[in-house]
Amino acid sequence: MSTPILFPLLITVFFALVHSLAYTRVVNHLHIRPSTRRILKYLLIANLAAIAGYLASRYLLSPPKFLYFFLSLSIGIGFVLFMGIIFYELLHLLQRLAPFDEKKRSFFKRSTDLGFLTLGSAYIGAGIAEGSKEPAVTYVKAAQNRFGGNSYRIVQISDLHLGGLIDQAFVARSVTTINALNPDLVAITGDLSDAHIDRLKEAVNEFRHLKSRFGTYYVVGNHEYFHDIQATISYLTSIGIHVLQNSSVHVEDFYVAGVYDLFGYRANTHIPDITEAMRGIPPDAPTLLLAHQPKYIDFLEDFTPSLILSGHTHGGQIWPFGYLVSLAQPYLKGLHSLGNNRHIYVNSGIGFWGPPMRLGSQAEITCITWS
Repeated sequence: MSTPILFPLLITVFFALVHSLAYTRVVNHLHIRPSTRRILKYLLIANLAAIAGYLASRYLLSPPKFLYFFLSLSIGIGFVLFMGIIFYELLHLLQRLAPFDEKKRSFFKRSTDLGFLTLGSAYIGAGIAEGSKEPAVTYVKAAQNRFGGNSYRIVQISDLHLGGLIDQAFVARSVTTINALNPDLVAITGDLSDAHIDRLKEAVNEFRHLKSRFGTYYVVGNHEYFHDIQATISYLTSIGIHVLQNSSVHVEDFYVAGVYDLFGYRANTHIPDITEAMRGIPPDAPTLLLAHQPKYIDFLEDFTPSLILSGHTHGGQIWPFGYLVSLAQPYLKGLHSLGNNRHIYVNSGIGFWGPPMRLGSQAEITCITWS
């Protein structure tokens, strides 16, 4: 079964199970009125139907943006339900083990059930509010004393995920913000698109307006592999963006190198090759490496780029999923030392994937002073 078919099928089965457990293991045990229980039941059914609508919209249809927004929220609510089931099982155990008489136990259960519903609602509301914010500009200093007292300003964005709720207007605002930072170089570290480039050209064309001394450099992320990666590369090249394909460019005092994403090993095309990317770069030369996933540091072999820029993680996007991301990635977000005067910066993403929600990880545009 092909990946484009298998993924939505697995998502559907997973969330069908989650919604079923949410009703049988949570709603059926809440100390609430029968009428409230019925309302929650219908809301669960409606949310599951919305998830099916979201998947259909993503792969088959093109609904109005306002409708797609609400359909997208259903995925986030589904993840909240998943966490809620786990949390409520622990709460239910506490309710049963609490050393109270029957009257106090009943009051304790009513109170904690109400608190559970209130907390869940606040969690969803906070996630939606955070997801609606414009990207923040994060200022970072990577002090390495590479340039004899000089420094370069690099502006990084990552994980835009064009093709859903992220549209041309959003890109235009982001370009304005980036230009105001007066960058020497702009780096786009993958997952630019979530649809075929033919659907995204108007939005992508906004990148023509990016202004920097040395231009805009881009590497693909894993999502580009799902939507004709070569067509995306060709179009971005045609509008003047430097697409790094296991290649490097000499820029004044340093080199800029970039590799394909690790997903290339699974797709069996556009496979990353650090040896090819670093070919011709002197061992002691300051080198900026663009690699979509931070775990690419495990594939560097004997090469030691000075500064690595990555994305992919979204900073966890919705707490506490960052803990799961950390099982697969060595770094979740922010600047980290790799020893020997070397660093990696993991961008939390300028956009989002799936639900328009964030919690504990704001969207960002990173302004890095590399010295």
